[in-house]
Amino acid sequence: MYSRRPQSFNEGLNVRSCEDAAAGGGYALPTRSWECTDPWLAESRYRAPEPGPWGERQAPAATTPADSAGAAAPETAAGSTDQLNRFAGFGVGLASLFTENVLAHPCIVFRRQCQVNYHAKNYHLTPFTVVNIMYHFSKTQGLKGLWKGMGSTFIVQGIALGTEGIISELTPLPREVSHKWSPKQIAGHLILKGLTCAVALPFYSASLIETVQSEIIKDNPGILDCVKEGICRLVGMGVPHSKRLLPLGVLVVPTVLHGVLHYIISAIIQKCILFLLRKKTPHQHPADASNSVQTLLDAYLPELIASFVANLCADVLVYPLETVLHRLHIQGTRTIIDNTDHGFEVLPINTQYEGMRDCINVIKKEEGIFGFYKGFGAVLVQYTLHAAVLQITRIIYSTLLQNAT
Repeated sequence: MYSRRPQSFNEGLNVRSCEDAAAGGGYALPTRSWECTDPWLAESRYRAPEPGPWGERQAPAATTPADSAGAAAPETAAGSTDQLNRFAGFGVGLASLFTENVLAHPCIVFRRQCQVNYHAKNYHLTPFTVVNIMYHFSKTQGLKGLWKGMGSTFIVQGIALGTEGIISELTPLPREVSHKWSPKQIAGHLILKGLTCAVALPFYSASLIETVQSEIIKDNPGILDCVKEGICRLVGMGVPHSKRLLPLGVLVVPTVLHGVLHYIISAIIQKCILFLLRKKTPHQHPADASNSVQTLLDAYLPELIASFVANLCADVLVYPLETVLHRLHIQGTRTIIDNTDHGFEVLPINTQYEGMRDCINVIKKEEGIFGFYKGFGAVLVQYTLHAAVLQITRIIYSTLLQNAT
């Protein structure tokens, strides 16, 4: 439920500029305000300081044409380096966003199918069995079967972001938490996250069905079918479901609990990783052009690394709760999934859980502790792929930046 993409689309662009304003101790251009992407920070800590009372930057008494030309050369070089920095930041941020939402989507599809498949004998706890079954799926259903439901996941993320923005504007609940936080401010912020999860719940349920439903027996869904099915689920209309379908009121608690816990864990870990990385990274003098090229990408990579590690840890820690959540959402929807044991058949979902507690007890009794981690190998494949793409992109841009200088 919680969005796994970086805090902003262009976080690669703004981190370097934020750090320059703080570490340089000089004047930043006031023509553009940069936003810090720290999830616990509302106002940027990297705003340029106001001029001192004694005017730290004093113009020389007289300059010659030769002196002007010599002063203009470093400014031109600095401007070129800044443009390359922005370009590289945008490229790495785009690669991270593409990997999380498009390239890794087959892993998300397979992972969800394993979570709801109570028939499965193979739990796919390691990446080695995951790749083999996904290959069989691509042979029987085509490559499009691995990316089913991707459009609906974008829609759910958009609904969640829009809902959060509207609620924060209409209520005193803060959308972000400043560094001078208080318990009341944090409580209001977490309440906002919980309300966002609750509003997006029916659409999340419809999106989940699209991602786990077998491509063999379903028609091609429209891009807005997720919205239509979510509204029908909310008002109790549309396609008839089984009597085992759980009401939305039963799903609110596990859905909100999962979303808020995932956010808390990822936010805390991300802040800790950023603190450690920035503490170990020495501040570089702006005039050192040779070192600036080498550390151009390292200036904002801590943001991406922290986001990567935080999401990985959060996914691992809440994975059992996510398994329970998905089984409750799927129950009674007449969904037919692929057989994740060998990839050549389809299976119906006919569970009869009475609620969250009953689902936990049944899984523990019939499938054991590892039943909560079915499909965990897909998570390892997903984040290994993400790390590889980020590293390759970093190497490519480092080479281009060094050649450009």
